[in-house]
Order: sequence, then C-alpha cells, then structure tokens
Amino acid sequence: MEHKKPELLVPASSLEVLQTAVIFGADAVYIGGEAYGLRAKAKNFSMEEMAEGIAFAHGHGVKVYVTANILAHNGDLEGARQYFRELRDMRPQRADALIIADPGLFLIAREVWPEAEIHISTQANNTNYQTYLFWWQLGAKRVVSARELSLAEIGEIRRHIPPQMEIESFIHGAMCVSYSGRCLLSNYFTGRDANKGACTHPCRWKYAVAEETRPGEYLPVYENERGTFIFNSRDLCMIEHIPALAAAGIDSFKIEGRMKTALYVAAVARTYRRAIDDFYESEEKYRRNMDWYRAEIAKCTYRRFSTGFYFGKPDENNQIYDNSTYVNEYIYLGCVREILPGRGLARIEQRNKFCVGDRIEIMKPCGDNVEVAVEAMYNGDLQPVDSCPHAREGIWLKLSQVPEPHDLLRVRNP
Repeated sequence: MEHKKPELLVPASSLEVLQTAVIFGADAVYIGGEAYGLRAKAKNFSMEEMAEGIAFAHGHGVKVYVTANILAHNGDLEGARQYFRELRDMRPQRADALIIADPGLFLIAREVWPEAEIHISTQANNTNYQTYLFWWQLGAKRVVSARELSLAEIGEIRRHIPPQMEIESFIHGAMCVSYSGRCLLSNYFTGRDANKGACTHPCRWKYAVAEETRPGEYLPVYENERGTFIFNSRDLCMIEHIPALAAAGIDSFKIEGRMKTALYVAAVARTYRRAIDDFYESEEKYRRNMDWYRAEIAKCTYRRFSTGFYFGKPDENNQIYDNSTYVNEYIYLGCVREILPGRGLARIEQRNKFCVGDRIEIMKPCGDNVEVAVEAMYNGDLQPVDSCPHAREGIWLKLSQVPEPHDLLRVRNP
C-alpha cells in the first residue's frame, strides 16, 4: 500500500488506563496534567504519575502526548509557562508532544521548550489546508482535523500540505453538538467553562420550550413521539471504514474518551488494533473479520453509532431523541495487577461488586475472551470472603483459569 500504517492514538484518564491502553494495542496515548487540558473532571496525572506513565509507555515502544488545549485567559498564561517548564525538565523521559489549541499557549510553549513537538488540537477549528499550512509554518508537526470535515475534505487537505506534515482525526467516541467543541451551554447554565475543561455536558439534558407570555409553562419538544433530547448526538464509530480513512491520508486515528474507564479503553483499542493490522495485512482479511469487530465494539459503552461528518453532513438520524443513557453491555470488575506465585491467585483493585460462584470473563490483549468461574476470593490479608462490596478494595481471586497481569475482568450486565 502507498500510505503507511496510521498510528492508533488512545486516551488515558489515569495511570491505570494508560497502562491498559499500552498493553491493549495503542501506538500512542494522550493524557492530561492537573491543569490546562480540556478534561478537568478526568482524574488526570500528577507530574509523578506522568513520569511513571511515560516511562511505562516508552518501555513498550508507545508515545505519549500531553494536552494543554484550553482556550486561555490572561490569568492562565504564567501558570502555563511554568507548566511547560516542568514538562520540559521531566526526567528520566519527557512526553513526545504537546497538544495545544490556543495561539498564545503555542507561543509560550515554543519559547519555553523550543524543541518540543507540537500538535494543534481540534479545538482550534482546523477546517482547511491554509490553516494547516499556517500552523506548519509556525512549527507545528501535526494538526487535528475538525470533526466537521468529510473524508473528501481531509483528502483535499492532504494533497495541499507537505507530505511530512501529519493529519490526526477522531475515528471513535462521543460527538460534541457544538462546532469543534466550542460550547457555551455549560458556562451559561452552571458557570463551568467547557473551553477550560469543565464541561457539564448540558447537550445530554432533556429540554422543553417556554412561550414568553406564559412563563413557567413548559411545552415538550417533540421531533416525533420518541422524546425531547434534541442536542444528544450519536457516538462516532468508523470501524467499518478503515480503508476509507487510510485512503484520505490520515496519519493518526484518534479515539475520544479521556473520561472513560480502563474497560472502555481496552475494548476500543483492542478492536481497532486488530482491524488496522488486518487491513494492512490484506483487505480481504479485514472484511472477513468485520463481524468480530462489530461485536466487540458493541461491548463498549456507547450512545448508538454513526459516521459523523465523514460521508456528508449529519441529519436528524444522527441524534438520539428518546434518552441520554449509554448502551452498556458489560460491567468492569478490575485489572489483574499480579499473580501470587505458587497459588495462582490474581490480585485486582475491585471496581464493581461480584461474588464467589459468579461466572465472569477474562479479556485478553490478544483478542481472546475467556469465561471463567470465581472459585474463591480473599481480602488483602488473604482471608477468605464471599464477595467484594467495597470499591477499589484489593482482592485476590482464584479463577478456574489463571489470568495474566494486565488482563481485564468484566461481567455481562444483567
């Protein structure tokens, strides 16, 4: 094939999720520090955790990009300067790139850390090839395409920019109702600024109409009989369109979701990893395995799927009118931290309650899903217990098949 294999770029909200993303197939991960990123409600990384995560990723040949993509106010600038200094001076290893949206923060980053690779966030509204060339001339290596672009438009951008300049595009995850994520609803309703990382997602709320001469009288908004969630967009899923994404010249396939769990990240990363690898081995193999991709991607939490703007502008079928809840087929139980030598016990940090006698599933990075029985359970002192009702409790498990470190455990949602 003429185009090189695209990078699979996966989000991570915490050190645990970063490790999961790396083990389950990411080529690169993107993370946020405790400030200056657009996911202030994510757990995010302290400097110490960031250094540990970068070392873990680099040890597995995976890159790490750090987000600093808020739209800054005056009061943010000096803090951002210090933040970039800390990232520059991180040891023993530093991040591979910064993700920036604000031109002011871009200039500060270039001043403080001139050799840093900079990627321009989708938040910067990157909708045409002149914008790409503008950022290239200023020294950016990569630009993230606006989610409002079609594949045809991305292909046209590819033809007008230098071949060594990189295009990154979202291929899976939640879609924002506002243009390139620039939204004021959250700020208006709650005082929490979406453009500074504190969005409360009011696009998922239920709305009614009020007539100005009848205050307090609310009229339901009916597109049809199904409901009133008029801003609630479907999630993006391009698992069936890897060849078209590659043909458009996209260099990095980006998964949305820095608020997501390790289970979500593992499922999405593993599925797209296999789909990309299969396609670059042969398109026939990719087509042959499509049912597996569809089945596995449907095991993630999601709000029904669409192809976003890639094949034309979305219409009324890209909205969900009857509810704002996720489809959630599986419950996350925990990630295997270690195996106790000689006894075959697996230690996890429990995330949801389950019991001795339950049948659960081991989710392996290679793509296998293994159903096992929970034969015994022990607390942190290796005393037997019947269940684990306390969130984040350290638990030792005896399963009917011994898992491996970094395997994930899940159970089907009843």
